[in-house]
Amino acid sequence: MDRRRAYLDSSVLLRRLLRQPGALPGLSQWALVASELLEVEARRTLHRLCAIQALSEADLAVRSAELHTFLAAVDQVPISKIILNRAGGPLGGSLKALDAIHLVTAMLWSESSGESIVFLTHDRQLARSASTNGLSVYPWPEP
Repeated sequence: MDRRRAYLDSSVLLRRLLRQPGALPGLSQWALVASELLEVEARRTLHRLCAIQALSEADLAVRSAELHTFLAAVDQVPISKIILNRAGGPLGGSLKALDAIHLVTAMLWSESSGESIVFLTHDRQLARSASTNGLSVYPWPEP
């Protein structure tokens, strides 16, 4: 049985890595696609938390290893000039730059593959913009 394609936003991965409440279970049920930006955002967050002593060096090592293992199963899309140009344009809503890159990456992946993709995010604004742009969103973030 083929797994359904899903775009993985940083909010979903970070909530899982940081063992935060409401982390989305069952990510292995999806064939995951993400921007290569995902790894940078996750690593920066882990190092920032360690720098402010919200994460110990030992926890940093454990979470970094988990990140490496997790990313091996994700199809990472390179950030191209096409993605950057489209992310700089109107997308409906008030997205920050990195969120726009995630959204456009998912949209272009779906367009180029001809395959629908579910957008996985915990971010409400990003979820609204993804939905406005024709993507299915899961889970719908709580208010």
